[in-house]
Amino acid sequence: MSTQTLDAPTGRAVGVTENSWCHAVLGGTGIAVLAILTSKYPDASHLRNALHKLQNSHPVLRSRLHYTPASTTFSFVTSPSPFIQIKSFNHSATSDILENLYGQETRNATLSPLHLILEHELNQNSWIGSFKTQNDMFFASAYALPSAKWVLVLRLHAAGCDRTTAVSLLRELLTLMGNEVEETESKLGQKEMTVNKGEVSWAIEDLIPKGKAKKTLWARGIDMLGYSVNSFRLTNLKFKDAKSPRSTQVVRLLINPEDTHRILAGCKARGIKLCGALGAAALIAAHNSKCYADHQKKKYGVVTLTDCRSILEPPLSDHNFGFYHSAVLNTHVIKGGEKLWELAKKIYTSFENYKKCKKHLSDMADLNFLMCRAMENPGLTSSSSLRTSLISVFEDTVIDESNEQQKLVGVDDYMGCASCHGIAPSIAVFDTIRDGWLDCVCVYPWPLHSRKQMQELVDAMKCILVDAGRNNGDEPITP
Repeated sequence: MSTQTLDAPTGRAVGVTENSWCHAVLGGTGIAVLAILTSKYPDASHLRNALHKLQNSHPVLRSRLHYTPASTTFSFVTSPSPFIQIKSFNHSATSDILENLYGQETRNATLSPLHLILEHELNQNSWIGSFKTQNDMFFASAYALPSAKWVLVLRLHAAGCDRTTAVSLLRELLTLMGNEVEETESKLGQKEMTVNKGEVSWAIEDLIPKGKAKKTLWARGIDMLGYSVNSFRLTNLKFKDAKSPRSTQVVRLLINPEDTHRILAGCKARGIKLCGALGAAALIAAHNSKCYADHQKKKYGVVTLTDCRSILEPPLSDHNFGFYHSAVLNTHVIKGGEKLWELAKKIYTSFENYKKCKKHLSDMADLNFLMCRAMENPGLTSSSSLRTSLISVFEDTVIDESNEQQKLVGVDDYMGCASCHGIAPSIAVFDTIRDGWLDCVCVYPWPLHSRKQMQELVDAMKCILVDAGRNNGDEPITP
């Protein structure tokens, strides 16, 4: 097998947003993980070939993160050739890992091995102490389970992987693995792997259309003051343990195709996206959980993440791997008794208005700056919790239908998300419509919030969404 190579590594300095993630990952937020449950053994050579092809096609996947102490800056250093190695765990090693993860709270939750391995990987922080050395940004592991099942896990640094990247990575990997299964070794030996000789794509700040991020010094100061002051007024979920070391845990929300269809129809009828309904359900559920007196008003934060690829210059496609999302923070006052659809419309309209004013571009630098200041000074947040809002959602829902590649590789299930036990919201929702089911991976910091607490919140969100879909949101949602 011939491989085109370059003579020497290439690289570039990280952008402002990427730099924020370099600092956030050190504290435990931004470890992106894809966990795939398969009923067919992932042949080591086939999997390695598929991963190497991915690295050849996407420079960021064959890059390492380098820190320069003299200038206190980070850079991507891109290798001329693929280098990822697959770490394998046999049945015994996997059993030991799962046994160690089974605390009393986890036993009571009866979590699947896929779920537990996802949580385990979310808390494997390969980048702690990375201020001194170069560190890989892309890791692969395979866990053997009983009954001829395996879990394949990909773990990536958020500076090089937003949700769009993760979704494209999963689809490309399954296609490549399917091709590997179909090809004979002789044919494979004759295929040439094409290397993308380019460097890592430019940072998002370098691709914003001219003038779209421009803001006067006075306006920037006013906006930053507004964000700072409002953050002190935001209501949080009750903290269970704000002092102990934290890790990331996950609760899964599943809604059947019939109810999912009704919820999506309700969104479509009102000209909104699912993110508005998810945000509204979370605010109503959180407010109800606090048992406030009737009509006691509380202000909550909702962060909506939007993919900027299509509006950059030049525009990028989903196959441009990296981090190209921006965040919009909106606050909403809840007094109790709100109707789901009415609140969902309000949340989505607020987000859309911010986008129309290009604030998702012009406020990017402000939010990155404040994010870094909060990480440096946790005391600026309630109980030093580093919570930035109640919930984060994505503007666009991932749509995924089972296909021949998934069947060929033997994919039974998968889960994907990013860690959040550093600076982050109380709950981050990664939503997918898969074969008609609404499948949300809901991520939260533990023990700041308990599994029981978050399971109850997610269960309440599910009831609120299903009820609204069935009654078209005509009745107020009560505790």
